[in-house]
Amino acid sequence: MATPVRFSSRPDFPVIYHREYVAPLPSSHRFPMDKFRLLRNLLVKDQVVNEDQLHSPDQSPHELLPLVHTAEYIDAYCNGTLDPKAQRRIGLPWTPELAQRTCRAVSGTVLTAELALERGLACNTAGGTHHAYPDFGSGFCIFNDFAVAARHLLTTGRVQQILIVDLDVHQGDGTAFIFRDQPEVFTFSMHCGINFPLRKKDSDLDVPLDEGTEDDEYLRILGEHLPGLLEQVKPDIVFYNAGVDPHVGDRLGKLALTDTGIFRREMQVLSTCVSQGYPVACVIGGGYGEDLMELVHRHSLLHRAASDVFRQYQL
Repeated sequence: MATPVRFSSRPDFPVIYHREYVAPLPSSHRFPMDKFRLLRNLLVKDQVVNEDQLHSPDQSPHELLPLVHTAEYIDAYCNGTLDPKAQRRIGLPWTPELAQRTCRAVSGTVLTAELALERGLACNTAGGTHHAYPDFGSGFCIFNDFAVAARHLLTTGRVQQILIVDLDVHQGDGTAFIFRDQPEVFTFSMHCGINFPLRKKDSDLDVPLDEGTEDDEYLRILGEHLPGLLEQVKPDIVFYNAGVDPHVGDRLGKLALTDTGIFRREMQVLSTCVSQGYPVACVIGGGYGEDLMELVHRHSLLHRAASDVFRQYQL
C-alpha cells in the first residue's frame, strides 16, 4: 500500500482551468467546446469551488510533447500543415486558437498531476485525449495529455509507478499503444465493447461492457477490478479519466448510466483510491449529450464528488 496522503490543512482541493480551454468552432460542429467554460462557471456558481481553488496552467508543454509525440507530428499540427486526411481523422478543424487550446489543455493535465502528488487529489476541467497516438490524432484527440503527464512524472523521478483508470465509454486505444512496452504505467480501460474505436489496442487490462449496461452492474464490475489493481500495481499516482459518455443520454455512448450512477462511480473511484493513500489526478474525458447544460452538470459530478472525498479524508 502507498504511504497515506497527508492533505493540506486547507479545506479545499485544486481545480485546474484556463480561459484558453475554449477555442472557436463552427456552430454546427458536434464537439461541445463551450462545456469547459460552462463547467468552470457552474462549479463557482454552485460553490463547489471558489476562486482561490482555481489554478491556471501557465507552463507551455512544447518541451514535454516530444516525450510522447514525434517531432514531425508536433510541428505539422502546431503549424497548421497537417495533411487533410490526418486532419479529418482528428475531427476538429485546425485553427491557431485550437492549436493553442490543445497545448494549454495538455499543460493543464500536467499541472493536475503535479498538484495531485502535492495535495492528494486534483481535478482538471478538461483533458482525457486518449485516442491520440505518437504520430497522429483521432476522435477529437490531438495530443495525449495523460501520456505526456505520465512520462513527465516518470522522467523527472517524481514517481516510479502509475495506474491509469480510463472509464470513458470509448477504449483508450492511444494510451494503450503508447504504454504497451512500459511496465511503469499500467493501463486499465473499462468501456463499451461495441463502441469506437473499431480497432482497439490492448490495454494492460481491458473490460468491455455490453451495450445498455446500467448503474448497478457497471459499479459491480468496477468494484471487482479497481481494489485489486491498486493492490497489484501499488501506484505512486492514479490518473483517472472520468468520461461521462457512459450516460444513458449521451449521443455517442451506448451504455445506460444515470446521473446518480455517474456520481456513485466518481465516489467509488476516488474514495477507493484516496482512502488507501493513492493520489488521484482527474480529467473530465468525453461527454456528448444533447442538452449542453445537462452535460455540464454531469461533468461537474466529478468535482462535486472530489470535494466531498477531499473533506472526508483530510488528515
